Amino acid sequence: MADQQLDVLVICGSLRKGSYNAAMARMLPGLAPPGLKLRTAPSFESLPIYNFDLQQSSGFPADANAWADAVRSADGVIVVSPEYNWSIPGGLKNAIDWVSRMKDQPFKDKPVALQSAAGGILGGSRMQHHLRQSLLSIDAILFGKPEVIVTFAAQKFDEKTLELKDQTAIDLIKQQLAAFEKFIRRLGPKG
Repeated sequence: MADQQLDVLVICGSLRKGSYNAAMARMLPGLAPPGLKLRTAPSFESLPIYNFDLQQSSGFPADANAWADAVRSADGVIVVSPEYNWSIPGGLKNAIDWVSRMKDQPFKDKPVALQSAAGGILGGSRMQHHLRQSLLSIDAILFGKPEVIVTFAAQKFDEKTLELKDQTAIDLIKQQLAAFEKFIRRLGPKG
């Protein structure tokens, strides 16, 4: 089991291709240790706003099922997300709300690590706090430290390529990914 490559799903909370968080999510496979294979989650962009009446009349949308299946099949999940109005972006929260209603809860007992980048001094830390609360309510197992909170993102990403150029942040991400691999292995990967 120690030599098995772990399958880790990367969820980006931003739908904007030019976001710092999307750029950070895209670079993760290149920073991951050999024991982690990172893949991108299906988009939640087309999900309707969660409505119990809609769920009752039509069931779960195909995009909600695809997102849930991707979470279920992974050994762990990394969520890379900006902070909107001191909290979780609405689209990400909506996707979580949809899958939280499923009988086979995809986040139950799933190891989850969080990352964020933002323009200010707090770097998305309030979003991470709120996201931890939401994920705990659906029985995810949250990874603690090291935390990846990239502050003053405009100074740390290349303006044209959006490549993260801050070595301290890059090193922190590598540390988190290595520690997250150990965390998943300690908990025991799926299958």
